[in-house]
Amino acid sequence: MTVIESTRDGTRERARGRTRGADICAAPPPHPRPDGEDRYTISEVAAWTGLTAHTLRWYERIGLMPHVDRSATGQRRFTNRDLDWLELVGKLRLTGMSVAAMVRYAELVREGEHTFDARRELLEATRRDVRSRIAELQETLAVLDRKIDIYSGARTPHERP
Repeated sequence: MTVIESTRDGTRERARGRTRGADICAAPPPHPRPDGEDRYTISEVAAWTGLTAHTLRWYERIGLMPHVDRSATGQRRFTNRDLDWLELVGKLRLTGMSVAAMVRYAELVREGEHTFDARRELLEATRRDVRSRIAELQETLAVLDRKIDIYSGARTPHERP
């Protein structure tokens, strides 16, 4: 049994890095271990995030993950800070942000505070894209709602548009 399985309170069901039915604006779930005792293996992080070990290694290789510490035997040891970063990356993925843009954002973060403006601009552009997609989806939903209303009325096929 992994630490993630043994410490969950049962009130959350994680699936592919998301908590089903939870308020997405709420604080992220608590870490499995307190700071200072947070040395997770790649399999524990994979279970916690819903990402595969291969994806975690790829994120590190392309520069999307900051440097991950290694044990004396060379195994990756992730921290709570890494879990927080992966939570953000998961949200950025959900926005539709490209991997290249996410890597650019990660580079800007590593460069320091003088990149705040560039980071903000990147996030604002992503927000504009998300809002545009939401508007398109709302229009699509309205069409579906109209069609469902028609079929809910149980009119004959000749009466339907």
